[in-house]
Amino acid sequence: MESYAGVTGAEGPLEVREWPTRQVSVGSADLLVRDVPDAAPELPPALFVHGLNGSSLNWTALGLMLNDTVRGIAPDLPGFGRTPLSGAAGIYEQADLLIELVEREFDRPLHLFGNSMGGATAVAIAGKRPDLVASLTLISPALPHPRVSASALWFTAIATPRLGPAVLERTRRLPFDRRFEASLAMVFGDPRSLAPEVRAAYEAELRRRDGDPWVRQATVDGARSILRSSLAMPRRSLWADAAKLECPVLLIYGGKDKLVDARIRTKAQRAFRNARLLYLPKSGHVAQMEHPDQVARAFRQLIA
Repeated sequence: MESYAGVTGAEGPLEVREWPTRQVSVGSADLLVRDVPDAAPELPPALFVHGLNGSSLNWTALGLMLNDTVRGIAPDLPGFGRTPLSGAAGIYEQADLLIELVEREFDRPLHLFGNSMGGATAVAIAGKRPDLVASLTLISPALPHPRVSASALWFTAIATPRLGPAVLERTRRLPFDRRFEASLAMVFGDPRSLAPEVRAAYEAELRRRDGDPWVRQATVDGARSILRSSLAMPRRSLWADAAKLECPVLLIYGGKDKLVDARIRTKAQRAFRNARLLYLPKSGHVAQMEHPDQVARAFRQLIA
């Protein structure tokens, strides 16, 4: 999901306050990276990883709430936000790219946050390089699910050659207002709870993205990656990576999530060796945007 754009200044809701941005070249990608503002340099580092069709802006409120606890960065991954697509945009490609970014930016283990597909990418990073990760906070992570769901069927359709691009092209031709309302309904538990400033800025950013030529291919690549991860052999799956991790893990699921079935939370808590669970009955797919105060509180408890 693509979040709202920030606005300069300290007025208004946390969700619409701007973070400083910079360009960072990593491999073949020229990433737009946002830095959590006003975080002391001696604080432990953090990396915030957005999900499919999201951006670094998905972390605005939570990052600001935690700027007394971590000095974080949030990149726009290739094909999303304001970073052009360069190469494949799958889970493991993202993991390799972000490992290189982390090694360049930080000199000690970091607190790793991931939402949706970004949660799957975070698990892949920790599985490949556990030495880089001090803790994991996974918000509705797109881990393989044993139940067939509407979202699983959607990912299968998008991942299918010819069918996927055709579905996305047909969707793109719908009136923008209709697509905008559907986007809100898909990811938020209660879109009506959005502040008017947040809703307006979110709409403005979606309109800006509408003309980006790489969005469709990045979406197809991401959907195919999620589908492949669900079909992987058990010993090579993300669940196998989860079982190996020893760092503290915070799992967050929303009771109104339409994309990740929250019933998987029990399996997830068993899979990780050192996991805490936060279940938010009224939250949708992006708890860090809908309930950032509760997510921030749970994270502080995790690392305390």
